[in-house]
Amino acid sequence: MGDNNTDDYIVCYAPTMITTNGVWQGDNPLDYSLPLFILQLTLVVVATRTFVFILKPFRQPRVIAEVLGGVVLGPSVLGQIETFSSAVFPLRSVMVIETMANIGLLYFLFLVGVEMDITFMRTVGRKAVASAIAGMVLPFIIGVAFSYLLAKKTETNINQGTYILFLGVALSVTAFPVLARILAELKLINTELGKLALSAALINDVCAWILLALAIAFAENNSTSLASLWVLMSGAAFVAFCAFAVRPAAAWLVKRTPEGESFSEFYISLILAGVMVSGFITDAIGTHSVFGAFVFGLSIPNGPLSFTLVEKLEDFVSGLLLPLFFSISGLKTNLALINGSYTWAILILVIFLACIGKVLGTLLVAIFYQMPIREGAALGLLMNTKGLVEMVVLNVGKDQKIFDEESFAVMVVITVVMTAIIVPAISIIYRPSRSNVDYRRRTVEIAKADTQFRLLVCVHTPRNVPTMISLLEASNPTKNSPICVYVLHLVELSGRTSAMLIVHNTAKSDLPALNRTEAQSDHIIKAFENYEQHASFISVQPLTAISPYSTMHEDICNLAADKRVSLVIVPFHKQQTVDGGMEATNMAYRAINQNVLANAPCSVGILVDRGLSGSNRLAGNQVSHHIAVLFFGGPDDREALCYGWRMMEHPGISLTMMRFVPGEQVEPLWQQQSKSNMDEPRELTVQTDKDIQKQLDEKLLNEFRTRCEGDHSVDYIEKVVNNGEDTVAAIRSMDDVHDLFVVGRGQGMISPLTAGITDWSECLEIGAIGDLLASSDFAATASVLVVQQYVGQGSPYEGLDTPNDDDYIADIIHRSASPSYMKPAFKPF
Repeated sequence: MGDNNTDDYIVCYAPTMITTNGVWQGDNPLDYSLPLFILQLTLVVVATRTFVFILKPFRQPRVIAEVLGGVVLGPSVLGQIETFSSAVFPLRSVMVIETMANIGLLYFLFLVGVEMDITFMRTVGRKAVASAIAGMVLPFIIGVAFSYLLAKKTETNINQGTYILFLGVALSVTAFPVLARILAELKLINTELGKLALSAALINDVCAWILLALAIAFAENNSTSLASLWVLMSGAAFVAFCAFAVRPAAAWLVKRTPEGESFSEFYISLILAGVMVSGFITDAIGTHSVFGAFVFGLSIPNGPLSFTLVEKLEDFVSGLLLPLFFSISGLKTNLALINGSYTWAILILVIFLACIGKVLGTLLVAIFYQMPIREGAALGLLMNTKGLVEMVVLNVGKDQKIFDEESFAVMVVITVVMTAIIVPAISIIYRPSRSNVDYRRRTVEIAKADTQFRLLVCVHTPRNVPTMISLLEASNPTKNSPICVYVLHLVELSGRTSAMLIVHNTAKSDLPALNRTEAQSDHIIKAFENYEQHASFISVQPLTAISPYSTMHEDICNLAADKRVSLVIVPFHKQQTVDGGMEATNMAYRAINQNVLANAPCSVGILVDRGLSGSNRLAGNQVSHHIAVLFFGGPDDREALCYGWRMMEHPGISLTMMRFVPGEQVEPLWQQQSKSNMDEPRELTVQTDKDIQKQLDEKLLNEFRTRCEGDHSVDYIEKVVNNGEDTVAAIRSMDDVHDLFVVGRGQGMISPLTAGITDWSECLEIGAIGDLLASSDFAATASVLVVQQYVGQGSPYEGLDTPNDDDYIADIIHRSASPSYMKPAFKPF
């Protein structure tokens, strides 16, 4: 299958050899092009997905798995078996599979152009530009220096300059999509280092495509300099045509289509055909067809049209056809040709020096801009990420016979190794500085009432936004206790460029969204910013987290610790349907919530969204909510009560506090203890955790009743119940006027009052009572906030007085109460 041997074969195709008549007619399906191609594609997908699964624990990018899958199917491994090679990958099938791979590459490069915003060149900082240039120049020089060692004497007429250009491009460029995925896997995508690396990689990508066009022009027309000049002029004319003809036509198409309506299938088909025509034109004038598709994609304006094109193409192209292209590169790679200690020594030396070249270049930039040395070295390693551009360069070079089979195999190994070493190397030399200083205000109960109240609100889709804003309105931001809200938009890491570019463009509110994911993020951010402008004593800081669902909770918990928030609020995985039922939107959201509950460094609230009345009212004095707090006892219920207590001070909030008391207790325990404390002297005794929790419950309830006495906006109700059945009946008997139920999750609390309810619970992460209130058959259609108090890593009350002292109880109460909660009559314990 080598290039030096293919000229010795004549391959004939019969028109009737496309599809088989069937095995029952005596035909072998592998003798026909279509069933053979289907088998090849299936093997490629199976091989690549197998390597994706194997490499997933090592957090390696997918491009490595796709190349390795092709290597295994190619002459390096399975291709050594003559029967397999001749049956599954015969020479006659090469034209079909490579044509399909290049069609996939064509449309993928079109999508890259559609999603890339070249206006970022005007907005990136000098540091990113300097990092990109420094990260290209030194590796390019190294490529020039070693081109004489890697070049092989062939019978072609390729000059040394063309070979140097190809080798320099392959060693110096950075793959933006692969880099973005690595940053997300390493949890660095929202750090300053991650944003700098993404900006530099985007600049690098643009330079790479320009260099690639030049390299192809010189490679295909190396015999005469005049021909190369005509190629460059024709390419420039094509770029001008796309900029001054295609882009205005696409903009006119967008204006002609009313907002909210889908684009005509005729126009979409016309654009998709335009991709093929552009590829044909640029291939005909002497550049590569992918250059035409890329420039044609750049001419499509960002907005609804680009959203539509990406949605229609990306999954099919990126998921099926593009892996075929990378696998073809592996199929062409014969590792057996890399023999001799000299070749391996050169290979290892080039890998080492190319990596060092990028690191040294970025280190110079880091020193100039007074960045930490470790950060500069990490940036250099990240800029070594290889991917699509390198593979295009190598395949074009092999097709043009610039690289022979041995050189091609060497360069593929270099590309794979340089990308594979990034994740382990970064994990060793660089860890983002994280504050290890512990903070005490991890719960609402012990947060000081005269300080800033910090919340982390997580959002999956714009549908989560209205109720979240209503909840913040009800949380009563005041001058003494303003609220700082960190809004975290959670985006799944899918490996798609459309999910990656959102981070780079987040801060540019004046630029159009690059993709639908970013458009969603823009809507979410603008909604919260609009609320911030109309509300008082509240600040909003939007952030984005791009992670696999399996590790998304790490971003949430790390951010909660970094920002020292008291409460994390995450959306429930079910949402209300039109008929009032509850259906799951994405089961991965449930796993995220469960992981957050288990690992959060502070209290957690899960919000069951059924809409809060007045969600569109932004003026604080227009808010009107009826809130109910259900109290059974324990740390979670105290946390729920303290949060409801904070809401109660809002002038538009009416609060119903319903406490459930066991039937055997004739007189409420808080009255019994208050009487006994008046008569009996205090003595130091050893108390169990259960006794302490009961004391905390009673003291908090006593304080709540005392301070709310005479407040007509607060109703305190005690319900005597004997079992879970009585509890359900009592809850169902409540007035259907409440907008929000605030309840504790009840972690670790075993109560006879909820006996039997847990057996019927579907979602234990919101507790028995929360699950009852969120169920589809519950009569009231109110939102539910289920709260879990932080109790991990020791007690959240550490640092306070000893638990055996009543002053400890009082200290907790005073920390949970705001000065504005004080009523005219304050009774000491």
